[in-house]
Amino acid sequence: MVQSKKQKYTFLAVCLVPTFIMFAIFTLYPLFSGLYYSFFDWSGSSANREFIGFDNYIRLFNDAIIPHTIIHDYFLVITKVIGIMIMAMFIAVALTQLKITEAPFYRIVFFFPNIMSVVVIGILWTFIYNPDLGLVNSALESIGLDSWAKPWLGSETWALPSLVLPSIWAGIGLFMLMLMGGISNISKSYYETADIDGATEWQKFWKVTVPLVWPQIKISILYIVITTLNGSFIIVQVMTGGGPNNSTHVMGSYLYQQAFVQYNFGYGATIGVMILALSLITVLLLQLIMRRDRVEY
Repeated sequence: MVQSKKQKYTFLAVCLVPTFIMFAIFTLYPLFSGLYYSFFDWSGSSANREFIGFDNYIRLFNDAIIPHTIIHDYFLVITKVIGIMIMAMFIAVALTQLKITEAPFYRIVFFFPNIMSVVVIGILWTFIYNPDLGLVNSALESIGLDSWAKPWLGSETWALPSLVLPSIWAGIGLFMLMLMGGISNISKSYYETADIDGATEWQKFWKVTVPLVWPQIKISILYIVITTLNGSFIIVQVMTGGGPNNSTHVMGSYLYQQAFVQYNFGYGATIGVMILALSLITVLLLQLIMRRDRVEY
């Protein structure tokens, strides 16, 4: 008995220790290093580091660009959550509950953007938004809406909203599959019972489908929020570089500019601490808001 327990704990250690080591190297070490460097004035490449205490944090609260980057990030969060979840749910319901013979093909089509690099997606949509040769302006001109044609990524008004469409397009496939998995596991007897009770298709969707796939919906929303707050800077860097006139800067792209373009590595680390804090607060609030009892019929 003692030997079997020892073997079990040895097996667990062999499985968990390498994972913890990787987690410590690639997550904990950068995390605490960023917090440490936020108290220094450092270019990131020099051997000279000057301890300045909370000066970087004071600068953070006085930086006029920071509030705009936070607003831009949460604008992308809200629009992506709404757009991706509506489209992913619509497609998932259609491919699982309607008798579409080409459903396997459509799954591949909608998931395809997820296997593409964000950089590739950004470059592709930069060409689509090109004011002279892009598909968007060409399509508008072909239907007589020439006045709607714009330099989309060059406009302070339209540059940020223009980033929403490629972000949604790139994210639908993954969450479609997650929702399809949940919907496929719902017993048909629930829908048959709802039919007997005279429920409409809309009522069956809200009263049966949504409650029973709520765990997948919740995970999807949290994943979108986390990846947007921590990763939206990639598509921003590729498509606009934060411009024009800082109108598309998000927290991550502003961090990149400060740390790796202007060589204010200490201040960049401070922005990174802010991103971590806001991400944790947002996720905890969403957990509270979306908390609900498990539904069983």
